[in-house]
Amino acid sequence: MFAAIAAVALAIGVVNALSGAQDAAWRGDSYDIGRRLFWELSSIIVILLLVPILTLAVRRMRQAHGLAIRIGIAAVALLGFSAFHITGMVGLRKLLLWLAGGGYDFHFSPATVLYEFRKDAVTALLLGATLWLIESRRELRKAARVAASMPAAAQEQPSSDLIWLRDGTNRVRVAPRDILWVASAGNYIEYILANGTQHLIRGTLAATESELARFAIVRVHRTRLANLDRVSGVDFKPSGDFELTFDNGQTLGGSRRYRPAVASLGGRTAPV
Repeated sequence: MFAAIAAVALAIGVVNALSGAQDAAWRGDSYDIGRRLFWELSSIIVILLLVPILTLAVRRMRQAHGLAIRIGIAAVALLGFSAFHITGMVGLRKLLLWLAGGGYDFHFSPATVLYEFRKDAVTALLLGATLWLIESRRELRKAARVAASMPAAAQEQPSSDLIWLRDGTNRVRVAPRDILWVASAGNYIEYILANGTQHLIRGTLAATESELARFAIVRVHRTRLANLDRVSGVDFKPSGDFELTFDNGQTLGGSRRYRPAVASLGGRTAPV
């Protein structure tokens, strides 16, 4: 991955240097390809050294829950990338030219920093998108290898008493019996387990309802599903709403719209 990015970056740098030198010659200035290659390659070297930072940021973004968190990670990564790039590039040029008996003036000013930041933003965006695609492909290949290594019987007959909660690169296996209820949380689904564990998974309540219906986990509210096998009592309110009591003592409210879903609990639960 790093070698591919380095090859592309070096090729772009050489082309930019040749184009800049040719433009200068057409304007009547000196061709001076060596100086332009030095500017381009000193910048590219620092960018390549910063690729691990972008890789780490991309992986954190893929694991993060919520758009706001991902935007925050991207903003911090961009600012850090640009700051390190400008500092490293200027420092490298000053050092090499000092060793050669010359000097370098960055002409530091808000306009110069903004000029460099604009270029850094485009570079970070392109590198970040490339790394994102590479990470996606890597995960798909990993999943394919895991699936290929599984026995054929296991692939054809998945366990009926276990389910996988999947969100990006995260995989959590739970027994439906351990689920007390499932609640909608914006673009995510929150699983509440009997031992107090909670899992936040990206998805919709409608899709989750269809998946869990075979385990007697049904909708009892517009935003909640309940595991009827864990219900030890139900209290019907005069308003038509109701409250479920689970076998570990926790309670969950339900709305009258979904009262038929629990109407049969009278013969299977503790006194109502």
